[in-house]
Amino acid sequence: MTTHADLPPPLKPRVSRHLPRFASARTVLALMLREMSTTYGRSPGGYLWAILEPLAGIALLSIIFSIGFRSPALGINFAMFYATGMLPFVMFTDISGKLGQALNFSKHLLSYPRVTFLDAILARFLLNLITQIMVSYIIFMGIILTSETRITPDLAILVKSYFYMALLALSIGTFNCFMMKRFDIYQRAWGILMRPLFLLSCIFFLFDTIPQPYQDYLWFNPLVHIIGMVRDGFYGSYDAHYVSESYVLIVSLMSFSIGLLMLRRFHKSTLER
Repeated sequence: MTTHADLPPPLKPRVSRHLPRFASARTVLALMLREMSTTYGRSPGGYLWAILEPLAGIALLSIIFSIGFRSPALGINFAMFYATGMLPFVMFTDISGKLGQALNFSKHLLSYPRVTFLDAILARFLLNLITQIMVSYIIFMGIILTSETRITPDLAILVKSYFYMALLALSIGTFNCFMMKRFDIYQRAWGILMRPLFLLSCIFFLFDTIPQPYQDYLWFNPLVHIIGMVRDGFYGSYDAHYVSESYVLIVSLMSFSIGLLMLRRFHKSTLER
C-alpha cells in the first residue's frame, strides 16, 4: 500500500525566463517613439531644425569660398561639393554623440527587466540614422533640382558609403556610450576633439591635394575615406583611389567590440554613477 511519504513531491510550475517573441523589437520601437516625441516634439520647428542647421552651414561655406575661388575643388557647384563633405560628417557626429548619451537618456527605463542597454543604443541609433538619411536626401535633392550640378550619381557607391558611415557612427557611439558614462571628463574631451576633426576630414578640400607627409597622416582618419567614397559616388570623374574599405571596417569592428564588451561588463555599475 502506498503511503503519503512514498508520493513524489508536487512539481513546481516552470517559469519561462524567455521574453515573449518580438519583445525586444517592440521595446526598441517604443524607445524610438519616446525619443521622437521628447527630442523633436518639444522644440519649436522639430525636424525642421535638423534640416536647417546643416543647410545653413553649407550655404555659408558656399558663399565664403565662392568669393575667393572661381570654382570648387570638384565639379562646378559649390553647394554640392560642400554638401558631399558636410552631410556625412554631420551624420557621424550626430549619431556618435547622441549614442554616447543613450544610457543617460533611458536610465530610468533600464531598471525594467525587458529593457536592456542594447535596446537603448539600438533605438537611438535607428531613429537618428533615419533622420540623417532623410536630411541628406532632402538637401541633396534640393541642390540638384534648384541649381546646375553636372553630377552623375552612382547609387550603389552612395548606399555603400552611407552604410560605412552608419557602421562607423554606431561603433564609435557604442564606445562613447561606455566612456561618457564611466568618465565624466570624456564628454568634454570628445567635444574638443570634434572641432579639429571638422577641419581634418577633407570637407573643404580633396585628399589628393594635400602634400606629403600630411597626406599620410590624414589617411588614418576613417572619415576621410568615407567622405571620399561619397564624392566618388556623386562625381563620375573623381577616382578616390586612396579609399580603403577594409580600414574603415577594421576601425568600426574594433571600436564596436571594445565598447560592447565594456558595456556588458560594467553597464550595471555605470548606471549607478
